[in-house]
Amino acid sequence: MKIIDILDKNAIKADLKSVEKKDVISELVGLLPANYSTKDKTSLVEILMNREALGSTGIGQGIGIPHAKSKCVKELVAALGVSKAGADFDSLDGEPTHIFMLLVAPECAAGPHLKALAKISRMLKDKFVRDSLIAAKDEKAVFNIIAQEDRKS
Repeated sequence: MKIIDILDKNAIKADLKSVEKKDVISELVGLLPANYSTKDKTSLVEILMNREALGSTGIGQGIGIPHAKSKCVKELVAALGVSKAGADFDSLDGEPTHIFMLLVAPECAAGPHLKALAKISRMLKDKFVRDSLIAAKDEKAVFNIIAQEDRKS
């Protein structure tokens, strides 16, 4: 599985403005392709916030991977946002979160969902990748970093 297969180039934001968890999630959901209705996006935010209530997806080292399954999507989709300033995401290490990879899977896609989570987590655990993403000047640079890392694996 390649991250670039589920991450549309238009679902990337190199400078997220939100600083609170729900706002970050809303901003990321807003990046998903336009074929999702406003109702679907509102539902996705609610589903993702319900998932966050079970335990934060802020895994530490400045990484947040909000994820959920939903009938709103027909295939695995992702959005990527970078917060230069950092956001409060209730991270396990108590530090601000800078890199967010939103992942939404269809309700029946447990296997691909778990594979994508594992791949994203492995990729973002690399300090060089994290530093590169935070330093990226624009969305094209962010996408190119992800594509380059995808080619390595």
